[in-house]
This record gives sequence, C-alpha cells and structure tokens, in this order.
Amino acid sequence: MPVGIITGASKGFGRALTHALAERGWDLYVDARNAEALKQAGFGPNVTVVPGDVTDPHHRRDLLGRIHTLDLLVNNASALGPSPQPKLADYPLDVFGQVYEANVLAPLALVQLAIPALSTVGGTVVNVSSDAAVEAYEGWGGYGSSKAALDRLSAVLAVEHPGLRIYAFDPGDMRTDMHQAAFPGEDISDRAEPETVVPALLRLIDERPPSGRYTK
Repeated sequence: MPVGIITGASKGFGRALTHALAERGWDLYVDARNAEALKQAGFGPNVTVVPGDVTDPHHRRDLLGRIHTLDLLVNNASALGPSPQPKLADYPLDVFGQVYEANVLAPLALVQLAIPALSTVGGTVVNVSSDAAVEAYEGWGGYGSSKAALDRLSAVLAVEHPGLRIYAFDPGDMRTDMHQAAFPGEDISDRAEPETVVPALLRLIDERPPSGRYTK
C-alpha cells in the first residue's frame, strides 16, 4: 500500500483528503495540534494519528520517524495570523514570524526530513498554497506572503530534486474554519466544501504531471 503523511488533518481540507486517500487503501500518518479533533475525525484503522504542532522539531522527527518509505507528503497545516487580519503597517512582527514558522519553515523542515524516504520511490510533495500567494489582497500580507514564499520553495525544490514531484496546490476558497476566521462575521456559505476540492488534488497524485503550481 502507498504511504502518506498529511499535516493539519483534524478538519477542513486535510480531513477530507485523509478520508479520501484512506478509502483508496493508503496507509496514512496524520497530525494536528488538537488531539481530540483528530480522534473525532473518524479515520479508519489504516490512519495513524500523531497529535502535535508542525512548528515543534520534536514532533516533526516523531512524525517522520514512523516511516521508512514515503509516497506522499502533504504540507496542509498552516497559520492564518490575527483575525481580523491587519494591514502590514500594523502587523505585530512577533506574530508575523509565527505565521512564517508555520507556513514556510515547518513545511521545509518536513521536506528535509522526508527527502530520503521520498527518494526511494520517487514520491510526491504537495504544499498547500493560496491565491493570496499570487494576488495582492488588502489585509493578507502576512498569510499571502508566507504562501508566496512556500510557492518559491516548492519551485526550487522541484529543480533540485527532479526525481520527485513537488507541487504547490491552490485549492481556492473553501468553507473552512480558517476561511471563516479570515472573514469574521461574514457569510461564507457560498464557498466550496473541502470535499469538492479533493478530486482535483487526487488527479495530481494519480496523473503526476510535471512539478509546478496547480489550482483546483
């Protein structure tokens, strides 16, 4: 069976993707900071839950230390920053650093740890991105610039590791807790449910087009 790691799997897109791959027979190792939410996600026996924070080096080593070969790493966990989101001129720099730690440094650290296992099978890395990485939206300077940095890391990693598939995947706006936090008090019921976006990522995983940035 193929083996995958998905971060931020307790809810939203990560949870939907975990259910979809588990139904396909994948052996999965998933994490999230909220252990109870992971437990309540209702994953099957082929899903190993490893509660923890991707910004914690000890947790990252624990997560990767459980596998020997790896077909897929999905860096889905991320941090939005303050809600409502401040303009860059008012952005608390300590929080700005925390957003980058979660959205840029942690995914890179996980890729560094995963490269040996991924390389044995020519595996795939998916870094979940955002349209805020390529469009300048007022108030999205922290999150958006961190995702832009993640996109660039993905592109450079793809050049440095041509034997792997490395994707920056933009799922678009979805009806998630994070998206609601970005628009406090607003009705986001018109956004797509995460489950409807999963098939687009599954096509990437199945068809393995060249490394690059893809949208749903």
